Amino acid sequence: MATVHAWRAARVTPLGELHSPPRMTAVLLRLTVQVVLVASLWDGLYAHTGTTAGLDRDQAVTYAVLAVLASRLRELDQYAGRDTVLQHMHFGTIVYWYLRPLPPRRYHALRALGEQLYGFAWALSGYAVCLAVGVVEPPKSAAVAGVFALSLLLGQWVLYYVMLVLDQLCFWTVRNNAAMLILIFAQNLLSGVYAPLWFFPDWFITLSGFLPFQATLNVPLSLYIGRIPLSDAAGQLAVQAAWVVVLALFTRFLWRRAARRVISQGG
Repeated sequence: MATVHAWRAARVTPLGELHSPPRMTAVLLRLTVQVVLVASLWDGLYAHTGTTAGLDRDQAVTYAVLAVLASRLRELDQYAGRDTVLQHMHFGTIVYWYLRPLPPRRYHALRALGEQLYGFAWALSGYAVCLAVGVVEPPKSAAVAGVFALSLLLGQWVLYYVMLVLDQLCFWTVRNNAAMLILIFAQNLLSGVYAPLWFFPDWFITLSGFLPFQATLNVPLSLYIGRIPLSDAAGQLAVQAAWVVVLALFTRFLWRRAARRVISQGG
């Protein structure tokens, strides 16, 4: 029975996407346009230069395209399923999360897992197409591919906890639209979605090193393109794992505090 409940929780958002063909078409179109524009932009920037910030043209284009594809892992329309924490807090239905067979913490994690698996299917399909047409370079070796896969897994784990913290803030702020926009911008900027962190000033790179954002995307992609050598991979993976542990403990603490704020009348 627990497995059935887990499966139902994991498929909430993916089912909303699969039952909306126009939405899937829009996602495909937007992803295609993003990849083409990003690849063209970085190809043009390197048209008259060799190596910049330790990256050559192929590395820069590969990094940028993979960053676009990786954004699909958590870029789903959660509002369509009317099951976000923000919506439940607004309508006063968050109490039902505490009446279900699954605990709220596990339900939230299972739903996010389903979303990420669905997003991974999109990202993997896009990667296969880009690899086939030569837009991105393959990993230099099997070892690089393995380290990249592990780092990407840890990075998505860190990203889940970062987004969970934002959801948990709703128990104290009720509505966090502004915080959501700020965090998404900070996440994209400090994780290297807009541009590899190696292009930013030294003080910016140092500052980002004290935050968990670069562990979500910049580290995996830098390992993939070789900007971070395999000899330094163990240290980077250890930092990612440390962020997972710290954020896991912090969010567990917030779940316990949040439960005290839920009353039977609603949120």
